[in-house]
Amino acid sequence: MTPGAELATTARHSAASLREQLHAGRRELRERYRADGKAQQMLRLHRLLIDRTLRSLWSEAALPASLALAAVGGYGRGELFPHSDVDLLVLLPGEPDAELRSKLEALIGSLWDAGLEPGHGVRTIEECLSESAKDITVQTSLLEARWLAGSRSLFADFTRAMRGQLNPQAFFQSKRLEQEQRHGKFQESPYSLEPNLKEAPGGLRDLQAILWISRSAGLGENWMDLAARALITAIEARQLASYQKFLNELRIRLHYAAGRREDRLLFDYQAGLAAQFGYADTPSKRASEQLMQRYYRTAKAITQLNTLLLQNIAVELFSGEDSLPEILNERFQTAHELLEARDPELFERQPNAIMESFLLLQQHSELKGMSAATLRALWRARARIDARFRRDPANRALFLQILQQPRGIVHELRRMNQYSILGRYLPAFGRIIGQMQYDLFHAYTVDQHILNVIRNLRRFTMVEFAHEYPQCSRLMAGFERHWLLYVAALFHDIAKGRGGDHSRLGMRDARGFCRAHGITREDTELVVFLVEHHLTMSSVAQKQDLSDPDVIKAFASTANSERQLTALYLLTVADIRGTSPKVWNAWKGKLLEDLFLLARRLLRGDGIGFEQDIQAKQDEALRLLRLYALSDEVKDKLWSQLDVAYFLRHDAQDIAWQTRTLHYRVDADRPVVKARLSPIGEGLQVMIYTRDQRDLFARICGYFEQINYSIADARIHTTRHGYALDTFLLLGPGNNPHYRDMINLIETDLADRLQRQTPLHPPTRGRVSRQLRHFPITPGVNIRPDEKGARFALSILAGDRPGLLYAIALVLGKYEINLITAKIVTLGERAEDVFLISGAALANPKTVLQFEAELLDALQLK
Repeated sequence: MTPGAELATTARHSAASLREQLHAGRRELRERYRADGKAQQMLRLHRLLIDRTLRSLWSEAALPASLALAAVGGYGRGELFPHSDVDLLVLLPGEPDAELRSKLEALIGSLWDAGLEPGHGVRTIEECLSESAKDITVQTSLLEARWLAGSRSLFADFTRAMRGQLNPQAFFQSKRLEQEQRHGKFQESPYSLEPNLKEAPGGLRDLQAILWISRSAGLGENWMDLAARALITAIEARQLASYQKFLNELRIRLHYAAGRREDRLLFDYQAGLAAQFGYADTPSKRASEQLMQRYYRTAKAITQLNTLLLQNIAVELFSGEDSLPEILNERFQTAHELLEARDPELFERQPNAIMESFLLLQQHSELKGMSAATLRALWRARARIDARFRRDPANRALFLQILQQPRGIVHELRRMNQYSILGRYLPAFGRIIGQMQYDLFHAYTVDQHILNVIRNLRRFTMVEFAHEYPQCSRLMAGFERHWLLYVAALFHDIAKGRGGDHSRLGMRDARGFCRAHGITREDTELVVFLVEHHLTMSSVAQKQDLSDPDVIKAFASTANSERQLTALYLLTVADIRGTSPKVWNAWKGKLLEDLFLLARRLLRGDGIGFEQDIQAKQDEALRLLRLYALSDEVKDKLWSQLDVAYFLRHDAQDIAWQTRTLHYRVDADRPVVKARLSPIGEGLQVMIYTRDQRDLFARICGYFEQINYSIADARIHTTRHGYALDTFLLLGPGNNPHYRDMINLIETDLADRLQRQTPLHPPTRGRVSRQLRHFPITPGVNIRPDEKGARFALSILAGDRPGLLYAIALVLGKYEINLITAKIVTLGERAEDVFLISGAALANPKTVLQFEAELLDALQLK
C-alpha cells in the first residue's frame, strides 16, 4: 500500500470514529436539552462538540502550518442549532499548488465522512476582501469569523483586513436595505399561519441584524451594551434577551421535531411544540393557537424594538449630518427625516395627537417614520385610547381622514396595528389580532388578512398596478368615496371566532362604526351591504350556472344597484387575492368578471335577453370565422346539431374555435382532441369531440390526473346526434408550467386513449397535503333537484387531493349519471365542487342513498 493510500485509509477510519462520537454527542445533547431546556447551554455545548471534531480532522489532514481554519456565520458567533449549517472558511496565505489542493479536497471529504455536512469556502485574504465587497451577506458571515485551528497570525491578518475594509455607515445602509427586501418576501408581516421564525419580520434575523450593525460600528456586543449607550433602556435590553431566548428555544425544538434544518413553524409541528412548552387545549383555544399567539406577540415586540434601535443607531452613525428640527405645527417637528413629538409627554397630555401623528406621516412623504423617542411615547400612551377617546369626535374625524388620504393608508394601518393603536381604537379588531384560521385556504391570521385586502383595494387606485387587474382599476377610478371600501374591508372578517355567522355579526359592528363616525345613511348601507354579502359573489360565480338567467337575476336583485354591485365586485376580488397566493387564478377572475358584467346589464335596464345574446354570439363567431377565410355556410352542419344550452354556455370565441375545428368532421369516426393556450391568459383549454361512450368523463379525468393537470372548469355537452362536445380548462403544476409544450402530447395521447377506450385504472387516494393531515375536512355530499325535478345539483365538499375528481367520476359512471356541467372550486386544500347531473338512478330514493354513500367513501382521505 502506498503512503498516500495508507493515509487516506487511516483518515477514513478516523472520520468514521469521529462520526460515531459526533452522533453520540448530539444524542446526549438532545437528551440533556429535553431534561433541562437550557437553550444557550445547548448551543454552546453543540459548538464545542463541533469544534473538537473539526480540530481533530484538521490535525489529521497534515496541512501546512501557514493555513488557518475559521468558523463563520452562525457557527462563528457560537450559535449552532441542532441541524444548522457548519459554515467554515479555510484561509490560505497564497494560491494553492496541486498537492495542497489534493489535501484540501481530502479534508473536505473527511468532513462529510464525519457527518458534518459543512458549508465551506477556501480563499486567500484578498479573495475574502473581494467577495465581501461585492456581497453584504458574505461580508456579514466573514465578520463573525472565529479561529478554530492553524495559523493564528494569518487569521489575525484576516481579521485586521476585514475590519479595515469595513465602513460602518455603508454596512448599516446595506443591512437595512437587506432587511427591507427580506421583509418584503414575507408581505411585511410576521403573521403568516406558518411563519419562518428565522427570516420573517420579528424573527431571529431581525435581532441578529441589530447586533451585526452595532458590532460593526463599535457600539456594543450585546443588548446590555446597547443599553449602556442609551440606545435602548435596560428594561428593553432584558426584553430583547428574553425574546431571543424564546425564539432560540423554539428553533431548537423545531429542529429536533423535524429531524432536519427547518425554520418554518409548519402545522405539522405546532401541536407537538405547544405540548413541549406546556400548553394544553382549552374549550376556546387549541394549544397550538396559544403557542402561536405567544410567537406573534414576540415577533410584534421584536419588530417594534428593531425599528427603534435602527433609528437610534442611525442617529449615532450619521450624527455629522445633523440639522435643526423643522417645525410642522405646535405639537410636532421633523428631525433626520423622522416625525418627532415636540413634548415628550405630548400623547399623555393630548391623546388626540396619537391619531394626528399617523395622519402627518401620510401627508409628508419625506418622512420615513417616527423618532425612537416618539415611538416609545406612543407605545406608553396606548392605554389612553379608551372609551372616552373613541367617543371623541376629533379622534373619529382623524381616523376617517387617515382612510381618505391619497397615500400611506395601508402603511399607517400596519404601523397602527404594530403599536397596538388600531386594536385599541377598534376593540373588535383587537380581538382578532393574531387569530389563527384553520380553513385550509387562508395563509394569514385574521388581522393580517384584513390588512392584505385593504392593500389589494389600494392597488386598484394606483396607476403603477393598473396592468394587474385593468377592469378593477377602471371601476375604482370611477368609484366615488372609495375609502368606504376600506371601511368594509376592515369589518368584513372582524367577527370571526365569535361563533355564528361572522358576516351577520360583522355587519352590526360596521353599522355601529358608520353611525358613530357620522357616515351618511346611504354610505352606511353600502358598507353594511358589503360586509353582509362579502362571500355572496364568490359563491355564485364559482358554484352556480352563469348561463342560467334566474341565477343572474337573483344575484342582481341582491346587489340592488350598480354602485353596490361594483363595490362588491372590487371587494370580492381583493378578498380572494388576500387569502393566499395559491387561491387566486385567472379562471376565478373571469367567472367574477362575467357575473359582474351580466348583473350590471340587468341593473342598467338592458336586460339579459338570452335569445338576443345567442344571436349576438353567433354573429360574432361568424365574423371570427371569416377572418380565417371560411364562409358563413361552414357552420351549418355543426350548428344544426347544437341546442340553445350550448350557445348559452360558450362565448363567441369558443364557438368560432370549435366550429373551425369541427365543421368538416361533424360525423368523425375518431375522437377529436384540440388544445390551445387559454384565452384568459392562464392554463390550457382542451376540446374533446367524440361519439358519446360510457365512462367518458372518468376516462378524461383519469388522463388529466396522470399528467398531473387539474381541471378548473368543465363544460359538458351532448349534440343532437349523440356526440360529446366537452371543453375543459386545465391548470398545470407549479408556478410556471410549460403549457405550450403539452399541447401536442394531450391532443395525440388523449385521442388515442379515447379511441381505444382503455380500461379505467382503479382510483388512487393520492398524496394528502400536510395541512389536511392536521386539519382534515369532513366530506359532504348534497343532492338537490331543480324545480322540474329533471336535473339535480350535486354539491361536493372534501379535502382536495390528486385523483379526487377521477374518483368522483368513477362513481358517476357506475350509476350511469349524466354530467351536464361541472363547477370545480378549489380553495387552498379545500374542494367545493358543484355538478349539474341527470339520470334514471336519481329518481329512486334508495338508489340515491347508495349513490351518496359511495360518493362519501370516494371522498375519504384514506
